[in-house]
Amino acid sequence: MGKKSRQRAKNTTTVTLDPADLVDVGPREPCPCDSGKRFKQCHGKEIAAAADTWVVRPFEGLPSECDLIAFREIVPSGTAQVVLKDSGKTVTLVTLLPMAMPGLVRDDESIWIGLQTHASSGDPSRDVAHAITAALTTEPGNPIQVGDLMKDGPRLQDLIDTSKPIDVKVHEGFDFWVGENVEDPTGEVAAGLERANAAAAPTVRLDSVDAAYWTQIGDRRYLRWVLPHSEDTVLDALARLHAAGQSALVDGSRLIGSFRALGVLAPVWELPADTEAADVEKPAADFATALEKALSTDAPLTTEERAARAGLASRQLTIR
Repeated sequence: MGKKSRQRAKNTTTVTLDPADLVDVGPREPCPCDSGKRFKQCHGKEIAAAADTWVVRPFEGLPSECDLIAFREIVPSGTAQVVLKDSGKTVTLVTLLPMAMPGLVRDDESIWIGLQTHASSGDPSRDVAHAITAALTTEPGNPIQVGDLMKDGPRLQDLIDTSKPIDVKVHEGFDFWVGENVEDPTGEVAAGLERANAAAAPTVRLDSVDAAYWTQIGDRRYLRWVLPHSEDTVLDALARLHAAGQSALVDGSRLIGSFRALGVLAPVWELPADTEAADVEKPAADFATALEKALSTDAPLTTEERAARAGLASRQLTIR
């Protein structure tokens, strides 16, 4: 058999894997079947193909939808507490858990569910609900085992009391992982915390507006603001403000683009290097007022506004 034939035979060998072995495999990691390919180009394709139809806006209808999107996509360390409908039990949604695990039940029986995980289907709301369901039958002191992601079943909107506000909190690091009773973690716990804390960019949630996050990455400072309106509507409004020279937040800031994530846009401003979160509070509130006026305008875009819109659209980065 020639070299190419041997290679084809190697590449077409069928390998059966236990779905439980795939839960914690990242999309860019080597596939466990030893094909030499990245997971997303190998068995990850099968999981994606088997997933539900993609839900464009999975957290729609939930309190603090935009904060949940931010926690899943851009905020390094934060917690959000939700209340289950049937039991009244509080569940803590965490941006990131150790080793990106999907969730755990702590010794005190509190349930923590990770939002930034390796495994995901086409509906993050159902993924989180599935993790909560698994946690309800998990013994205290153990991580949850989600196995195959559900292709049906409840969504987060079905499980939580949406009449209650979600308590959103941003943390400086991940020390909350070990709790207040552990004053000086050692060994692997200390090493893991040190790595996680070092990777967490300083982030502050603004008080004056919803779902706006000041962050410092290296020597640069930014504001990332997740907006609840439809993408096209936001782009039109931002284009109107940009064309009118009103898209800056503070002197020296500039609107540099936006993230597209889970059905909404998150515009991003680069701020002057000495700008603190408190410095952006009033300008953000003023901008929100101007944005609402632009959002309510239904006149066709002018030539200058269409050009501004095209420029903003070209500077979008799709996260998911």
